[in-house]
Amino acid sequence: MIIFLYGQDTYRSFQKLKEITGHYKKAHKGGLSLSYFDGGNLNFQDFKNEIETLSIFREKKLAVLRDVLGDKNFQEEFLKEGKRFAGSENIILIYEKKEIGAKSIFLKFLEKNSKFQEFLPLGGQQLKNWAVREFKKHDAQIDSVALDLLVGFVGNNLWQMSNEIKKLVNYKNKELIRAKDVELLVRPKVEADIFKTIDFIASRNKKKALELLHKHLERGDAPLYLLAMINFQLRNLLT
Repeated sequence: MIIFLYGQDTYRSFQKLKEITGHYKKAHKGGLSLSYFDGGNLNFQDFKNEIETLSIFREKKLAVLRDVLGDKNFQEEFLKEGKRFAGSENIILIYEKKEIGAKSIFLKFLEKNSKFQEFLPLGGQQLKNWAVREFKKHDAQIDSVALDLLVGFVGNNLWQMSNEIKKLVNYKNKELIRAKDVELLVRPKVEADIFKTIDFIASRNKKKALELLHKHLERGDAPLYLLAMINFQLRNLLT
């Protein structure tokens, strides 16, 4: 069997990788049938020998292939044996962080012959729901205003979001997290458009400032995020 994990959201794909290997380790305490092969240092024959050699414990093997897209020779050799790998009782888990071209023969094969999961960046309500679930894992809560502000400050970078959530949880020690806590602890991701908007506000060009504000709102930026960013930048200019 082949499992394929890929997509731009490398945080969630990596968490899935850890979940699968974690379940395998619990089921096979010795861990002797779990092996890793990394891109840049791949040898197809070594991988083939490992996955096809019978385990002395008569258990399914799990071979993790990480970042194989940079090695065309490995892909070509893998495709020659691909159908047999897909039908094997052993598990081949392919984890890819790089973006994959839609025309890739390797990708097309995996989409037809593996259990694959693509991790696309989260946005909007999906991103907020994910953040709320992360807070709950830490037995913490955040109010809706603070949540909007946090998502606006960080965006969909879940690696950073995860770190910011831990920071807020530790700071509040299970108390409700509010907007002032986010403003205090989280450094905003400042976009160039915000600087332009603030320049027009500072120069009292109401027409241009309103035009840019409308563009932000049409793009989906939360009003509270815009207000906080403007406040943040004006404070920086004054200090």
